[in-house]
Amino acid sequence: MSTETDHVEERTDLSLLERWDQWYHIPIIGVVMIFMFLTRVQAYDRFAMEDGNPALAAVDSWYHWRAIDWTAENYPRTMPFDIWTGFPDGSYVGQFGTLFDQLIVTAAMIVGLGDPSTETLYTVALLAVPVMAALVAIPVFFAGRRLGGTIGGIVSVVLLALAPGEFLGRSTAGMLQHHVAEVLFMAIAVLAMMVALRVVEQDRPIYELVVDADWNALRRPALYSILAGIALTLYIWVWPPGIALIGIFAIYFTVQLCLDYVRNVSPDHVAFVGAISMGVTAIGTALLIEVPGISTSVTGLSTLQPISAALVAIGCVFMAWFARQWNGIDLERQYYPAAIAGLLVVAFGALAVVLPDLFDTFVGNVQSRMLPIGDQGTAATVAEAQRPPDYIGHVTDQVGTAFFTMLAGLALLVARPFRGRQLRAEHTLVIVWSLIIVSMTATQIRFAYYLVLPVAIVNAVFVAEAIRWLDLDIDYTRSLNSLRQVEGYQVIAVIMVVMLLFAPLLPPIAAATAWDRGAAAQPSGEADTWENSNHWLAENTPEPGNWAGAGYDDEFDYYGTYEYPEDGEYDYPPGSYGVMTWWDYGHLITVQGERIPHSNPFQQNARSSAAYLTSQSEAEAELALDAIAAGISPQDYSPDELETQLEGEDPDAEIRYVMVEDQMVAGSALTPGIRGGKFNAITQWTGPDYQYYTTPEDFSPTEQVERDEIADRFGHLPYDDTIQSQLYFDDAIGSENYRLVHENEREATPFVTYAAIDPETDQLAVTEDGQPLIAVNRMADQWAQMDVAQLQQFGFDVEIIDQRQAPPVKTYERVEGATLTGSVGENVEDPENATVSATVDLETNTDRQFTYVQEGEVNEDGTFELTVAHATNDELGVEDGYTDSAVEALDEYEISVTVPSDDGFDAYLAETEVPERAVVEGETVDVDLEEVDFEDVDPEEEADDEGEDVDLIEGDDLEGESAADGDAPEAEADIGGEEDGADDAADGEE
Repeated sequence: MSTETDHVEERTDLSLLERWDQWYHIPIIGVVMIFMFLTRVQAYDRFAMEDGNPALAAVDSWYHWRAIDWTAENYPRTMPFDIWTGFPDGSYVGQFGTLFDQLIVTAAMIVGLGDPSTETLYTVALLAVPVMAALVAIPVFFAGRRLGGTIGGIVSVVLLALAPGEFLGRSTAGMLQHHVAEVLFMAIAVLAMMVALRVVEQDRPIYELVVDADWNALRRPALYSILAGIALTLYIWVWPPGIALIGIFAIYFTVQLCLDYVRNVSPDHVAFVGAISMGVTAIGTALLIEVPGISTSVTGLSTLQPISAALVAIGCVFMAWFARQWNGIDLERQYYPAAIAGLLVVAFGALAVVLPDLFDTFVGNVQSRMLPIGDQGTAATVAEAQRPPDYIGHVTDQVGTAFFTMLAGLALLVARPFRGRQLRAEHTLVIVWSLIIVSMTATQIRFAYYLVLPVAIVNAVFVAEAIRWLDLDIDYTRSLNSLRQVEGYQVIAVIMVVMLLFAPLLPPIAAATAWDRGAAAQPSGEADTWENSNHWLAENTPEPGNWAGAGYDDEFDYYGTYEYPEDGEYDYPPGSYGVMTWWDYGHLITVQGERIPHSNPFQQNARSSAAYLTSQSEAEAELALDAIAAGISPQDYSPDELETQLEGEDPDAEIRYVMVEDQMVAGSALTPGIRGGKFNAITQWTGPDYQYYTTPEDFSPTEQVERDEIADRFGHLPYDDTIQSQLYFDDAIGSENYRLVHENEREATPFVTYAAIDPETDQLAVTEDGQPLIAVNRMADQWAQMDVAQLQQFGFDVEIIDQRQAPPVKTYERVEGATLTGSVGENVEDPENATVSATVDLETNTDRQFTYVQEGEVNEDGTFELTVAHATNDELGVEDGYTDSAVEALDEYEISVTVPSDDGFDAYLAETEVPERAVVEGETVDVDLEEVDFEDVDPEEEADDEGEDVDLIEGDDLEGESAADGDAPEAEADIGGEEDGADDAADGEE
């Protein structure tokens, strides 16, 4: 079977073996594609829709489902601007509602005969991702065949099919994300460019042919160049940040044009491809612009994409022109690349001065997506966007030893001129593209899904060169006797090559094969957990626009079309409201709850969310929410400055609900944020860092804390004062403006707070900069056990500080609070020692009971005011434009007052009802006190709201032996847990 890429004219008298030699790759590719599809649909049943509710993997998949669902209702339009996320501005969705979603909906329209049901749409969406993954085999084969013949192309697709890494993980059924389409259309774009470059090398178009309008000579190279531009446009339409591929092509054209000129080859040929393909891309992406005005947005279809492509096209023309001018001066050709480099430095310098925003965008994207240099900043809080800590281990997990044979293949391509062989323009393209993809893989973990392309394609070179070196160009179509000519060393060498490429990807060597990875796919655990809380939100809160019966809910259509505001900020009508939580869960609130989150996995408003969640008091938290509603960034101002900024502000729409969950309040000093908890990531968005919250204010870096002193020394931390800790662990007891209205019905999550102990000194262990190694409220699951095991591997002991538990998700409503007023009927001589408290017993929807307590002071004239956040009735509901709370009072409020007297203390008691309207709208409730014997009042009585202690880590668990038991929890979008991730993170991407 020949590895040659040139083919003779087909004969009509071919034998059966000869026909097989021409077409055998087709059934092989077919089998490989079927394998790829089946690998990715093994877990399909786990993602089946139940009762109209999707079951998807990773948070970004949920927003893609929204984009697909919306597009089906508005076909053929795709979603431009969404007011159902990013409150109070709305959000341009950018990477969602693009060609990826459009293709899925189009397929569903065909299957559903123009009117697909929700179930049909969902089924097509689930299967479309594995189908796209299988289709990647086609451009990969043809690209591989161009480099290494038919055998090389087959090796390429087999490697693609067996790779168990990010590409497979992001292309299973249920992973409804654009990543698979990115890989497919990048492969098509690179293949199209390879073909166009080969065509111009053969037809050699030059400037004079253009001037003479010799279209017969220019037709073929122009056609293939146009197709390359269209392919690149489609890739960017799938993923707007795919502008990075424009950058890769720009680097390639710069290198190739310099290389051609130095080799005394006319740069006109390659410049012709660059000018036309990039010109077509500029025109195509200009037609897709959705962000109005001049924009440097990478994540959306803005002016940045066509401008970038146009600059590359102009650059190609300029370099070809400059080469002709260089011919007219007496300078050596080898100095031409240096001149181009100097001009580029000047150009970028001018860009930094004239258009600093555009320059910063360029530098930021090179740093975050192409080269692993500089500080990642908050991007490092997204698991999928982190740099892999062990790059070699990371890439071998993705593609095995094929990564190293790819590097060998690249070296063989570079060495072609030194071995008397032609280095074609498409070879240089593959070299440049592959090296940059390798670099991109070092910038973000998730870009490993791109790595599979150059690894698969370039290994065709490695295989072809191995066959060439072994002299295995066997023509069995002429004589089967030629097989007998194969030497033993050749057989051994072939076996070694096959083992090197494929053995690490197959049993028994592979820890997890592609088939295993596909079988392990499962829905997002976060989505499953949040479903109960979000469905309650959808059914028991007023429609957006109808808060307090405002009557503007008709301006909100879940499938409505909303034009991009000129200033990018949507003007929400009265009665609108938002939901505060961490950004990871924004898409789930939009899709499952049909309510409007403030932050989302686009990482929109992540800083303001972090500023709120880490607020150190209720008053500070309220200022943050009021600032957000007024369009002010709370993270940019101190509380006093915010008060000044908010003077005179009275926005029509506010954030009305706050949702906190178990992962948001968990974190670790040992492995910050990468296992099960997100609190580390939250602190990185606004500062101070995690250690601030786990270190007492008076703690000294040189302080030595004995083991038996740790519980007292770290019994109360700045972490405990954060609003999210107060809401999650303390039920907002003592709060004036937050009432618990629902808690998730899943089993309560156990937490543990523990410290690392130096066994040699029996004292608290600290970091190099003197920060205590404290894990705050770490979830006591496999991750916590692994954390403990890792501490012990480092030689530390573990000391338990605290143990507690709480429901997975809690939902709070912001209320004005009812003001209880009363008087003891006389002046108080010692008001500093006079106290008033109000208590009420409450029961949640999970039958959990706790006591809400509010305390205050008595004024000198004997009067008092207390603001309470819970009502004793549930007179309001959704039909009134309010919340149908799932938390109810078991009795009336008990009010107790103690004031100093000559005989010790005088005591007063009262019971009173507090109507729900008074709590929601801030009305006053008068309390009539009755004096009682002091013995009837216990001023030291406290409500027991902590629940029972739960043994979380004890006995053998502290030995760390159980850390490896069971499967690791699913990776998540935030560094506190993707995908991404994070997402995913992310993602969202991005």
